[in-house]
Amino acid sequence: MSDLIKGKSSNMNPTRRTAFVAGVLFIITFVVSIPAALFLYTPVLDDARYVIGAGADNRIAFGALLEMILIVANIGTAVVLFPILKRQNERLALGYVTARVMESAFIAVGILSLMAVVTLRQDVGATGADSLVIAGRSLVAIHDWTFLLGPGWVVGVGNGLILGYLMYRSGLVPRGMAMLGLIGGPLIILSGTLVLFDVIEPGSGAQVVATVPEFIWELSLGLYLIFKGFKPSSSLLVIPDVAVDEGSPASAAMPTDSRSI
Repeated sequence: MSDLIKGKSSNMNPTRRTAFVAGVLFIITFVVSIPAALFLYTPVLDDARYVIGAGADNRIAFGALLEMILIVANIGTAVVLFPILKRQNERLALGYVTARVMESAFIAVGILSLMAVVTLRQDVGATGADSLVIAGRSLVAIHDWTFLLGPGWVVGVGNGLILGYLMYRSGLVPRGMAMLGLIGGPLIILSGTLVLFDVIEPGSGAQVVATVPEFIWELSLGLYLIFKGFKPSSSLLVIPDVAVDEGSPASAAMPTDSRSI
């Protein structure tokens, strides 16, 4: 797979290659995040007495591995896009990188909490069962809150509002597609806030519906960047011809030997 991606990207110009790599990273975030959230972590998240039970430690560890790949892909999307997005607004582009890092930090804390449950289960003989159950449920609660505040809130700011705005203003992708981010971001933030104040239940129908625009936005963005790349008509991809007076300081600062460019 990596050889195929490397071979395909090597035949592209740098801008097209940037779009392709960013698109692949977005798709990777989907591929590795869904199994952990919906399947691999189920035994420890749903069983209050997992820490003193038979356990499914390898399954939890595999989920943790996938989420560590998710962290790399999350930060990678922002780092790869930063050189392009900063041409539109450097502060917001840096804000997008920061938002991705913060989202990944929440995910990392969630990973640590569940792996700590695994460690407690393996050391079940070291202390009483009742105290282990309490400790295990406390660690699972930490994981649940990291999911709410990271993928369930910060994503709305980063991938939704900031990235949606930058893509909309720059015209790097169809503006109708970028509008999904501008709509989905606030919905993610709103639903996460409502869960925070116990207005709606985590994972309720209302919260699931609120995540749909953001889900479609990120998936469509990844696919578009892989198969289409950035729109050539974007102003960020056009380098304007700037007339420079030969006697101006700017002219003096420009290299005269083309080999130095």
